[in-house]
Amino acid sequence: MITRSVYIGNPAYLKAKDEQMKILCPETKTEKGSVPIEDLGLLMLDHFQITLSHQLIQKMMGNNVVVISCDAQHLPHGMMLPLYGHTEHSDRVKDQLEVSEPLKKQLWKQTVECKIENQKEVLVRLGNYFEPMLEYQKNVKSGDVTNMEGIAAQHYWKYLISLDFLRERYGDSPNQFFNFGYSVLRSIVARSIVETGLLPVLGIFHKNKYNPYCLADDLMEPYRPFIDILVMDWLSKNPETEDLTKEFKAHILQIATKDVRIDGKVRPLLVAVKTTTISLYKCYTGEKRLISYPELI
Repeated sequence: MITRSVYIGNPAYLKAKDEQMKILCPETKTEKGSVPIEDLGLLMLDHFQITLSHQLIQKMMGNNVVVISCDAQHLPHGMMLPLYGHTEHSDRVKDQLEVSEPLKKQLWKQTVECKIENQKEVLVRLGNYFEPMLEYQKNVKSGDVTNMEGIAAQHYWKYLISLDFLRERYGDSPNQFFNFGYSVLRSIVARSIVETGLLPVLGIFHKNKYNPYCLADDLMEPYRPFIDILVMDWLSKNPETEDLTKEFKAHILQIATKDVRIDGKVRPLLVAVKTTTISLYKCYTGEKRLISYPELI
């Protein structure tokens, strides 16, 4: 089912009533809007004067809604997910824990190959220099021991933005636009991982004792170029702005319903992410050998 992404950037009181999320004015308690909780996939809270009832939180957790909280700079700062979202959670976690290192290395190879393919396609669509990406993709080894991902990224960002652009989490503009988009994407992927019955902390490549979403960081890699396309489209139409406006955030939240091709079918990205996480679990159990990843269309 296609779910909705909702952004709230003004003072509001949110509560549950009649299986709906009611959005009320915090002062007058007049209703400003209503959304069926079962239709929610992502809720972004971007104001310090937003209050949620505990009943609403419980209803959202029961429907695998990911709740994103933004900080004073209006960047995603944290997310809330249910502890588990699948009836076979313990069995699936057991399968996840028993995955061999050789299989993880093969899965990471597939992930990097697909990421480079989609990055190459972004450059092609923008009419930028893409040819070396073909060689980088062809030379990815098991576990990406030669770091083709990093080498391809250097070329990609150089010709996506400019020769002197440095892609950094806290770098100069337009880094903030990509950072915001990736945070939203990460939340979507983490939601799907939990819904599939896996632990987002156990990655296939990323390993960091301070990172509770290593698996989400793995699986989102081939999806990053879909954010890049949205950001580049925004920058082309708004070349002078450096602010994360409400209009930009609404533009990025379209990502959940953007069409992608996966397993030969055109699906909204939110559905494609679920296809990816389910295919990963089937790789863990030996039912499949390849993760299903998206292609730009």
